[in-house]
Amino acid sequence: MNLAERLNEDMKQAMKSGEKFRLSTIRLVRAAIKNQEIELRRPLDDSELLTIMSRELKQRRESLLEFRNGGREDLVSNVSAEIEIISEYLPKQLDEEEVKAIVVQTMQETGASSKADMGKLMGALMPKVKGLADGKVVNGIVQQLLQ
Repeated sequence: MNLAERLNEDMKQAMKSGEKFRLSTIRLVRAAIKNQEIELRRPLDDSELLTIMSRELKQRRESLLEFRNGGREDLVSNVSAEIEIISEYLPKQLDEEEVKAIVVQTMQETGASSKADMGKLMGALMPKVKGLADGKVVNGIVQQLLQ
């Protein structure tokens, strides 16, 4: 079962079981997917679906930070619950050590050794960690290692 089918099945299940919050979160994600499909005028593959899911998760994490800074605890709990639901559909995220190992391996493959090689390194690295690690974390590790 691909990601789109899983979202549809989970949406139906949430309707049947009366889980209104889960249902609304899945619908928001499906709307983002549908908008992208309309824009591209074709169905999306799983890789593109993961990209959209990651973007939705990133938006909610940024909102969570803003709500915490603003003292909006009522919104913090809602966004935290949405993050949990969306995270169920994404692959397990790599920790910093795993990302660092991939960065080192890619540095060896590309021959990157200085900050001037950062673009080349990031170009080769991002497809390897797509959906598995946050771009900011990857960028930070790359900058740390390319000194």
